[in-house]
This record gives sequence, C-alpha cells and structure tokens, in this order.
Amino acid sequence: MKYILNTALFVSAFAMINACAPEENTEAVGQAGWLKGTPTEKFEEITHQLQGFSRTMTEVGYRYQELYWAGKDMNWEYADYQIEHIYEALEQGYIRRPEHEASGKNFVENVLPAMEKAIASKDTAQFIRTFDIVTVNCNACHAMEDVPFLTVKTPTERQSPIRP
Repeated sequence: MKYILNTALFVSAFAMINACAPEENTEAVGQAGWLKGTPTEKFEEITHQLQGFSRTMTEVGYRYQELYWAGKDMNWEYADYQIEHIYEALEQGYIRRPEHEASGKNFVENVLPAMEKAIASKDTAQFIRTFDIVTVNCNACHAMEDVPFLTVKTPTERQSPIRP
C-alpha cells in the first residue's frame, strides 16, 4: 500500500515539476540517476515501470489467497481487509488499463459485495460457497479477456507467513 501511495506521490510531483520544464531538460533524476531523457521520456519510463494490468492481477492473486485463508481461519477482520484491497487494486488497475474495466464490472459490482456479506455473516460455510463463486467469476473474467489459460483455483497451501 505504501509503495502505491509513494509511487502515486512521485508521479504527481514529477508531473507538476516537469509541466513547466522545457522539453530539452534531459538531466537524469532519481536514485543513482536512473530516470533519463526528456520530461516526456521520463514520464513514459515511469508509466512503463508502473506496468499495466498484470501488476494488478499479481496483487489481486495474492489477496485472493489471503482472503481464502482468512475465511478458513474465521479471521473476519483480515478477510474484510483483503476485500478492501482487492477493490483498491482493481480500481488502480482500471485507471492504468481502462479497457479491462468492462469485463470486471460484474465482479466489482456483484461478486465482491456478495463476499463482503459472507464475511459479515461470519459463517464459514457461507464464506466457502461465496468464495467458490468468486473463483468461478475470476475464471469467467479471464475468459472474457482472452486469457482462459490463466485458471484460478482454490488455494491448497498457504503462501504467506501471516497466521491467525
């Protein structure tokens, strides 16, 4: 989260500072001068560094796994935390890649709210049923995006060191 906020602040500050800078200003900036070129080239490099929707999906995948284990552990506060950050990751991803928003609309407007209700119920059986719906919808979205080979499955092993 801090990384995203710091990056957003950096991009905003960079854009404001360079908005009035002449295009000829090619002074290298950043730690060890990694950011080079004209202001436009620097901005394009920052955009490239932020990546597109694959970075979003990496975060959503991590949070999907954590959500599952939080529900299994009946750690409802942690489960709710994961849903909040799934929303946030998707919103930021849609800013970078708005063409993906249409395929995720049902997920954001219906599936995630259903999961929020399951978490609020604190009923593990309802959570698992709803989690299965989340998984089906992840795969449906991947099919709509022409990447059906990205198959999401219910986690079987914990990846994170976070435990209840």
